[in-house]
Amino acid sequence: MERGTVTDLTVRSGALAETVPLFVYLPPFYSEFKKYPLIIAQDGRDYFQLGRIAKTMDELIREKRMQPAIFAGVPYRDVHDRRGKYHPSGEKHAAYLYFLAHELLPALEREFPVSPAGSSRALAGDSLAATVSLLAAMQYPRTFGNLLLHSPYVNGDVIERTKNFSEWPLLRIYHVVGRQETAVKTTDGAIADFLTPNRMLKEWIEGRPSEYFYEEFAGNHTWKYWQKDLKRGLSFLFPAE
Repeated sequence: MERGTVTDLTVRSGALAETVPLFVYLPPFYSEFKKYPLIIAQDGRDYFQLGRIAKTMDELIREKRMQPAIFAGVPYRDVHDRRGKYHPSGEKHAAYLYFLAHELLPALEREFPVSPAGSSRALAGDSLAATVSLLAAMQYPRTFGNLLLHSPYVNGDVIERTKNFSEWPLLRIYHVVGRQETAVKTTDGAIADFLTPNRMLKEWIEGRPSEYFYEEFAGNHTWKYWQKDLKRGLSFLFPAE
């Protein structure tokens, strides 16, 4: 049984003033002569370890439920690094958005046969990683045309940026959140309601001219539920041709 492979890569970022490690999944029967859709995930280590992304994509591709695609996971160093880059008011947030579009993507295009179309590229994330993915796609909608959002953190800043965004036809969005996510402990020790703000986000987006899927699953803010949902989300974004 043919399986995909996982390789490591590093990208030097001038915007972040650091070298960023990556985990990259290449699909079964990978060929340098074929152009592939690309998925870039924040919380990248979690997608490989907790989300079991390599096994999940192997199964989807083998079952012809998803196009063969390249998956690049960007890990974070610690919770402070994560918040600084992913949170809308984080000190490295703007630099991280620039890194995704102007440093990471070109590096991946140099290394792998990635499709040049924005409609063939996706950003993915869970919780705060979903937040930064959404904000990056709204800043660069012609670069990243697809979103896989699991339980994003949504505050007033996110809602405001969403209301000021006008290029909805360029985006295809998969968005889920758990019905039990009403008292989530965040990394700074606070307790936050994720469900209500996600419903507010949904009410705004579904009235816009984008291709949008939204559902509330029976579960809480953990990978126990996000992992089970990955197959549906991935096959929604890049169904087999």
